[in-house]
Amino acid sequence: MSELRTDRLVLRGWRDSDLGPWAAMNADPEVRKYFPDVLTREQSEASAARFQADLDQRGWGWWAVEVAATGEFIGFTGLDSVDEDTPFTGVEAGWRLARSAWGHGYATEAALAALTFGFESLALREILALTTATNLPSQAVMRRIGMTHDPAEDYDDMSVPAGPLRRNVVYRLPVGGHRPVMQ
Repeated sequence: MSELRTDRLVLRGWRDSDLGPWAAMNADPEVRKYFPDVLTREQSEASAARFQADLDQRGWGWWAVEVAATGEFIGFTGLDSVDEDTPFTGVEAGWRLARSAWGHGYATEAALAALTFGFESLALREILALTTATNLPSQAVMRRIGMTHDPAEDYDDMSVPAGPLRRNVVYRLPVGGHRPVMQ
């Protein structure tokens, strides 16, 4: 399994010690503001197990993110195939951080490391990012990492109840459009 490093972060496999902070993050209504529901501890633990299984199987996926200087777990970032109910195919980049990690540039830094891995190690031709139309903070990260939005590709996620979280936006970045950040 690949471990990625930036100046301030380590993107790594999941540890048992991550489960408590991961569950707390997913139970925080502010962290889950752009999702239909918060997650139970059991749901969080199951997601971490799936993420680690993907990392073990293929060497990439949703990595746990820690602050290199302190070892503090702050969330996840990585790459995965878009869900099969999405109206297109491809590999998406994503991130979710604990509220205490917001505003430090960690999401951008971690996303750039994942993009670099995707383009350089996986030889991807393009990487996508998806979020709700109302998630302006994630869209700002998408723009900071060089992605562009085409409103013609926006779609309704029919697995989400009717309301403001159903509409999704799509950002794209072709190979060559990223800035490497790994050491």
